[in-house]
Amino acid sequence: MKTTSSFLLIVSLLWLSSDAFGQKFAYIDSDFVLLHLPEYADAQAQLNQLAIDWQVEVETKMESVERLELAYRAERILLTPEMRQKREEEITTKRQEARGLQKEKFGVEGELFRKRQELIQPVQDLVFEELKDIASGSGYMVVFDKSNQSNMLYTNPKYDISDRLIKALGYVPGETLESEEDDKEAGKSIQDKAKDVMDKGRDAVGGALRGGAGGLRPGGNSVNSKGKD
Repeated sequence: MKTTSSFLLIVSLLWLSSDAFGQKFAYIDSDFVLLHLPEYADAQAQLNQLAIDWQVEVETKMESVERLELAYRAERILLTPEMRQKREEEITTKRQEARGLQKEKFGVEGELFRKRQELIQPVQDLVFEELKDIASGSGYMVVFDKSNQSNMLYTNPKYDISDRLIKALGYVPGETLESEEDDKEAGKSIQDKAKDVMDKGRDAVGGALRGGAGGLRPGGNSVNSKGKD
């Protein structure tokens, strides 16, 4: 409550200062702006695919550990103490490898974080440079970001320059790059998307196995479809 009150006081003082000295303020919705940029959509698509691929890799390792544990539990009574210790050490090592991979890819400063910086930062810089030109040309002292400024309790559309920024970037406000398929996928977590990929992979393998010796080879010919000489 104290923090909110302090913020409101600061905002009030800023607006009073604006009235007194003719200083101008505006805000944008950066999430909405970015939805218009193909560069951002491409970067997000690359990041999503990388995240799915890495999640599949992690989950594959996790499943391998689970299979080792199940097999060990079933066979434990038949093993000597030395064999038990060896199997337990193997399971522990495999689990640590899986967790290590997960941290390496999805950790606070993991590979996904670094890749996001690499792909998204240039797009953000592009938007910032254009915004800086607008702010400088229009005499705005401060431009807030509605998407990231959680303390913006109320915004007057009159001071929203998002559409102006989108036009300056060369796009039409409202013509975002989201598709219906994107909307469906947006509700899924990376884990769910990875599960879909793994399920499709299992279905493909299962189909090939069910096909047996009569499964199709490239070109549409079955394994046993050679004609007689």
